[in-house]
Amino acid sequence: MEIEMPSFDSAQARKKSIFPIMTSRFLVLSFVCLALTACSGEEADTHAGQPVTKRKLVFKEILRTFEPMGLTVRGRAAYDKQQFLEQAAALEALTNKPWQYFTPDSNYSPTRAKPDIWQKPEEFKQAQQKFIKASEQLTQSAKGDNLEAIRKSYDAVEESCKSCHHDFRGPKR
Repeated sequence: MEIEMPSFDSAQARKKSIFPIMTSRFLVLSFVCLALTACSGEEADTHAGQPVTKRKLVFKEILRTFEPMGLTVRGRAAYDKQQFLEQAAALEALTNKPWQYFTPDSNYSPTRAKPDIWQKPEEFKQAQQKFIKASEQLTQSAKGDNLEAIRKSYDAVEESCKSCHHDFRGPKR
């Protein structure tokens, strides 16, 4: 009785034929990742005190606080009154923070701030106040149970952001 041993030659042949394909795919993927990393690199804020970096961080925190509430008011997440109130209060606490970083010497790249911020300081201050008041109203609405009132207050905050961006934020430089 003769026992036939499995041939490893065919497995090794497949491995050899796949290896160049896998290697080339890996190299292409590595190159693409490297290229994307190089392209997405944002210019560093090397100025004293880094006001542009600091205000960007505050605005990102504002966005991270604001977005979950949007899911709720649009019916994509369950409404939890206490959680929503905490998020609204956290947003309100952040509303005064970014403005201190719009110093006269902070209009440099990588900022997206338009020169109008410094050329029209009263209008910029009014836009800030609109945002702050809308956030305060959102917190007040969140204390009640009227989801429609909460939705309107949320929309007012969103509109204040959009109008300020329209008037005072430009494209990436």
